[in-house]
Amino acid sequence: MHMNIQRFGRFLSGMVMPNIGAFIAWGLITALFIPTGWIPNENLSKLVEPMIIYLLPVLIGFTGGKMVAGIRGGLLGAVATMGIIVGAGVPMFLGAMIMGPLGGFVIQKVDRMFAEKIPAGFEMLVNNFTAGIVGAGLAIAAYIGVGPVVITLNLIIKGLVEKAALAGLLPIASLVIEPAKILFLNNALNHGVLGPMGIQQVSESGKSIFFLLETNPGPGLGLLLAYYVFSKSMVKQSAPGAMIIHFLGGIHEIYFPYVLMNPLLIFAVIAGGCAGVFTFVLLGAGLVATPSPGSIFALLAMTPKGSVLPVLAGVLISAAVTFIVSAPIIKRRKFLEDEEKLETAKEQVKRLKGQKIDTELNINLDGEIKKIVFACDAGMGSSAMGASTLRNKLKKQGIHVEVVNEAIENIPTDAQVVITHENLSTRAKLAAPQAEHILIKDFIETPVYDQLVEHLEKLKAVKPEKPRESLRIDELPVLQKKNIRLGEKSVGKIEAIKMAGQLLAESGYVTEDYIDAMVQRENDLSTYIGNGIAIPHGVASGKMQIRKTGITILQFPEGIDFGEGMAHLVVGIAGVGNEHLAILSNLASVMEDDEIAEGLKTTTDLEYVYKLFTKK
Repeated sequence: MHMNIQRFGRFLSGMVMPNIGAFIAWGLITALFIPTGWIPNENLSKLVEPMIIYLLPVLIGFTGGKMVAGIRGGLLGAVATMGIIVGAGVPMFLGAMIMGPLGGFVIQKVDRMFAEKIPAGFEMLVNNFTAGIVGAGLAIAAYIGVGPVVITLNLIIKGLVEKAALAGLLPIASLVIEPAKILFLNNALNHGVLGPMGIQQVSESGKSIFFLLETNPGPGLGLLLAYYVFSKSMVKQSAPGAMIIHFLGGIHEIYFPYVLMNPLLIFAVIAGGCAGVFTFVLLGAGLVATPSPGSIFALLAMTPKGSVLPVLAGVLISAAVTFIVSAPIIKRRKFLEDEEKLETAKEQVKRLKGQKIDTELNINLDGEIKKIVFACDAGMGSSAMGASTLRNKLKKQGIHVEVVNEAIENIPTDAQVVITHENLSTRAKLAAPQAEHILIKDFIETPVYDQLVEHLEKLKAVKPEKPRESLRIDELPVLQKKNIRLGEKSVGKIEAIKMAGQLLAESGYVTEDYIDAMVQRENDLSTYIGNGIAIPHGVASGKMQIRKTGITILQFPEGIDFGEGMAHLVVGIAGVGNEHLAILSNLASVMEDDEIAEGLKTTTDLEYVYKLFTKK
């Protein structure tokens, strides 16, 4: 149940996080130029309403559709979102979160329905018209049917929230928010629930308290300060650094282990959260947009004119209350000062995130490494902290490698190594199939950084051998052992196809463009052929990109959903003549033998696979 909520939360925040820059731009324009802003300007304030009514919901709708069905899904998501925007006339963020993914889902189903039914030469015509017809239908349905439902739902939620605020019950939201943060549901709450509610409130009153409920750094600051004052061991020494990362850097995850060292401290952060919200309500505090990450600097940047002191008062009071409640708990539990307790708590945080514990670096890097990219949803926050940490470690060892942090969608093409959270691996590999990917469980606390530095030191110390002269194109065998990859981690089917195509390209069998032809073939018709095997290959027009017949074999023990079935063996094919037919004949024999096919799903014997596919 917890993992399902996490996935749902990641999906919601995934629609918002890539667009945070646009939200901040709108927030700054609002804070500066509206009549009650810092520097009122009648002309520039005209930007505020179109951005919140049209731009931001359309961006969310596009991103939601793209997450489901790529660029084509994004297009349909944006068109469908426009229907609900026009039908409502008010900021439709909830509607965009519904219609965006729905648009991607519908066009995905329609494309599958028409696969292999389109006459040659009519592909572009049919694809454009199906998108247009489906888009028009979704927009009309959103305008007539979905819009009124979402408006009614918005009104109900708004009414309940207003009643809670009038009754003085808003502070008790901390009973849910603070524990949920420790369970790593902060993105789901902030960007999936509180953010859309806050933006709608801003459109009505110019600011919103909802942007302060989850992002308030006060409780974490008070807790860490209490550890610094009342602890006497290694925990005390670690607290100042954690305070800087949390309060100034905005990475709240840093204080979660300190709560888990003694679960009673959850009451301290809840008390601080309640006190902060009560102060915000009492003084009329609010922000104009979501501060992301939750740093004090981000809070102040999103604070409208007249709310600076109320915002600071709420943060400081929440910190003070948390400090006071934490003090006797920390002083009473002497054993909490043991450093091992902190390490155990950090591991517990990782498990609460649905993670395993980082153990060792599992990559195969050789040659000169010039660029390492840390990637996450927004390219800020935790990934920025990780990039800074690794950059400093490399600098100390005199290793000159460029280390940057980017949003997943903006990973540069010259990235040689991409470091990202394991839950984002599929998206990262789709965005940068050319790079070596390092998957971690925690951007802040991981042994992988030290292991990577050690690995790069070894590469620096060893003088690279002169590369062996590569085989001529006409000398390449159809299947090479290096192109058999066993025990691969499951990814999306398109990513698996790109992996197979990339191996073909790297080995010289095809050009890079052939990979697109393989993806197009899969979009036209599934290449799953049964018995756990898929044979992705290019469309007819892709033959021009084939330099030599070749085959690659990738094994995914946990399977990949190809729509028609679960593939455990993905056989990438580039064929110009009849050279590959012998291997396909062997493949047909494999399919007929259920025992062999079953064994191929999990075998670790590369020699066995090679002989099986190349036997006469």
